[in-house]
Amino acid sequence: MRRVNCPDCGIKVEAVPWATGKNHLVTTYAWFLASWAKRMSWKDVSRAFNTSWESVFRSVKMAVTWGLAHRNLDGITAIGIDEIAWKKGKNKFMTLVYQIDAGRKRLLFTGENRTKATLTKFFTEFGQKRGSLLRFVCTDMWKPYLAVVAAHAQQALNILDRFHIMKHMNEALDKVRIEEVKALKKGSSD
Repeated sequence: MRRVNCPDCGIKVEAVPWATGKNHLVTTYAWFLASWAKRMSWKDVSRAFNTSWESVFRSVKMAVTWGLAHRNLDGITAIGIDEIAWKKGKNKFMTLVYQIDAGRKRLLFTGENRTKATLTKFFTEFGQKRGSLLRFVCTDMWKPYLAVVAAHAQQALNILDRFHIMKHMNEALDKVRIEEVKALKKGSSD
């Protein structure tokens, strides 16, 4: 909507289909910038298309807002839960939940911190009905995540990711190897 000062009719508010709200960018151009922001840094997009970083930011925000309003969370039967380190110091992790159904992989949730409360927030937003339809949940072996999954998706098969299983297996093998070497050395010195 734009205000127009017509000399015959006075001030009128007119709809302009190529822009929304108080945005200074044409909607098509904002979508164009947002699509490039998936491929390059926002700074590089602003330089490449001779626009401000703020215009790229607003374009991405517009696209994310539209996507969240139009996303469909029905039919999800498999999710993965993990965390990533995103800054130094206390509370340096983010919790990620993503769909891992065959043929459909997408990020569903990001939350600050690696806590039971953060993962509980996902399940609250996801909804009890959708949570009850989950068949598979892939997590690491972190006990707080396992407790939240048991509380909100007890019917789902909880699959522990192979990275952490192999890590624990290799640690156990290393412990056995060290004990065997010590036993061999002790036995040869007797």
